Amino acid sequence: MKEHESYMWRCLQLAKLGEGSVAPNPMVGAVLVYNNKIIGEGYHQKFGAAHAEVNCINSVSESNRQSISKSTLYVSLEPCSHFGKTPPCTDLIIKLAIPVVFTGCIDIYKEVSGNGIKKLQHAGIKVITGVLEKESIDLNKRFFTFHGKQRPYIILKWAESLDKKIAGRHGRTKISNEITNRLVHKWRSEEAAIMIGTNTALADDPLLTTRLWPGANPVRIVLDMNLHLPHNLKIFDKEIKTLVFNKTKQEEDGNLVFLKIENDNIPGIVMQSLFKYGIQSVMIEGGAKLLQSFIDSGLWDEARLICNEELTIGEGINSPVLKSFIEVTKEKYNSDTVSCYHNTNSTLSIFASE
Repeated sequence: MKEHESYMWRCLQLAKLGEGSVAPNPMVGAVLVYNNKIIGEGYHQKFGAAHAEVNCINSVSESNRQSISKSTLYVSLEPCSHFGKTPPCTDLIIKLAIPVVFTGCIDIYKEVSGNGIKKLQHAGIKVITGVLEKESIDLNKRFFTFHGKQRPYIILKWAESLDKKIAGRHGRTKISNEITNRLVHKWRSEEAAIMIGTNTALADDPLLTTRLWPGANPVRIVLDMNLHLPHNLKIFDKEIKTLVFNKTKQEEDGNLVFLKIENDNIPGIVMQSLFKYGIQSVMIEGGAKLLQSFIDSGLWDEARLICNEELTIGEGINSPVLKSFIEVTKEKYNSDTVSCYHNTNSTLSIFASE
């Protein structure tokens, strides 16, 4: 199995190269092996473009084409069996008579979900599943959460001082340094949406873009339940799709969309709405009240905390307090320490086979 895992690791490395370019599709990598040598490899590069299996097979040199039907294919996710933006990858595998296929995990998407494996097996192809399964699921945690839990993957993010304040008594306080500021913009480029509350919109007037990092801007989301925010704020510039959750108005004005919701159980209702809107992941950047409401509801998957260990604020706004968490990483960037936590009550292991 170790040999098969090494090839699957390569699939996961390749798949990662599609990050930020393939959503709402999952990231997928594939390698083709003949006589213990990789003769082809590829990954899903862009939404709507060829899948990993196709790019892998197309990469095989002319001198190795005759070996395809005697090779083993490794794919980090079950090959698709339906017509979407591209034809089914299972049809290509069957056509080329590839005898053995190893997959990292089964695709949770209802149009595939085991059907790809069944189709290959029906054609006489040997299929082995579950090689580096947990790693394969984790790579596409946004995709699996969205389709499996019917909601976006939720990331909480805030910056705090050494004395656990996110702002001073009189409002906005610069906490994180230039390095972690850029890192936050990288994080934004990796998510489908970014969310703030009314107080943060008023106090900071943020753009919520990825201007410090190359990549697409996320959809902007603001909770303004009573529509108190003035429309000269930057988030209302209509340059980027912006969703405004409120309790009175349902209206669409170009890139500015007002969504009416009930003013009860806001975290749950908002996530249900974002699922219907097709948003696979959201990073919640504040403020403290909004972040704490998601923590208290248990509705979060990951938290990223930036702590400036050289700054104390004194009187100010207290940081949110996490519950039921495990620290997974901690990194130092000059004055700032960046810690990542996972919600122990929100696990992806439920999608792994027994």
